[in-house]
Amino acid sequence: MALEAIREFIAADLRAVDDVIRSRLHSEVALIRQVAEYIVGGGGKRLRPMLLLLSAGAFGYRGRHHYELAAVVEFIHTATLLHDDVVDESDLRRGRATANALFGNSAAVLVGDFVYSRAFQMMVGVDSLRVLQVLADATNVIAEGEVMQLMNCRNPDTDERGYLEVIRCKTAKLFEAATRLGAILGGAARAQEDAIASYGTHLGTAFQLIDDVLDYSGEQGMIGKNVGDDLAEGKPTLPLIYAIQRGTPEQARLVRRAIEHGGRDELAAVIEAIRATGALDYAREQARAESRTACAAIAAMSNSTYREYLLQLADFAVTRTY
Repeated sequence: MALEAIREFIAADLRAVDDVIRSRLHSEVALIRQVAEYIVGGGGKRLRPMLLLLSAGAFGYRGRHHYELAAVVEFIHTATLLHDDVVDESDLRRGRATANALFGNSAAVLVGDFVYSRAFQMMVGVDSLRVLQVLADATNVIAEGEVMQLMNCRNPDTDERGYLEVIRCKTAKLFEAATRLGAILGGAARAQEDAIASYGTHLGTAFQLIDDVLDYSGEQGMIGKNVGDDLAEGKPTLPLIYAIQRGTPEQARLVRRAIEHGGRDELAAVIEAIRATGALDYAREQARAESRTACAAIAAMSNSTYREYLLQLADFAVTRTY
């Protein structure tokens, strides 16, 4: 298992990042502590911190700022999840009740704000204007992506280009920032920095494409959320967009209606239409193309175990089942 091998390779670094996460999430406000501890206990893949650690290692960084910044990118990711789950009215994530389902929407939003603001406090400690610029730009683009996604909800006329623009902002931008930050810490030349940032962009895009495939093909116990959540929220993801474009008039009408109304009433029929049109295969192939582009972006990097594991992450992104 590539992911387990990577975790083992950087196990000491990941433990150091987890220590930072726990210490930095401390608050004298009891509710913040309670929600924060629940979120940290939920685990997650820690992909974004892993990317930053691997990138920093690939460029020879040997300080400790990468632990702090790896925690920062995880905080930004966590804050967006807290807010996402409220907007989407989700009740299950990573196999557990969402924070908003357990503690209420108000608590989830406000603790999300706390996590965001704590991340910005931590950025300042690195004392690098370049780091601040990368993270400030990333959080702004992510927020734009969230709003674009909201505007696309229940809109069956969303096309593939519009969908890809959303995921490049909403998901891929933080992958890009994580890899770029590692390069900045390692003192990489700008061309090297841009190359590994491109790797992060395409890796993040591939990762989200597979997430959207798993929403219609995964098992709830494996993916940690309800199957069909995207449809229930009226999100026009690539499998749905492709089914509308390539399906029969009847299939297109079915999928369009399902997007417009949301819910799961027609989930089984929609899944059948997606499978019949080859939409899942198409989305997987687009993800594989993104993965190949990611690998090509770092082809010129010096050979190292760090680079090898970055390549393996690109493979994991498109072969995973969770």
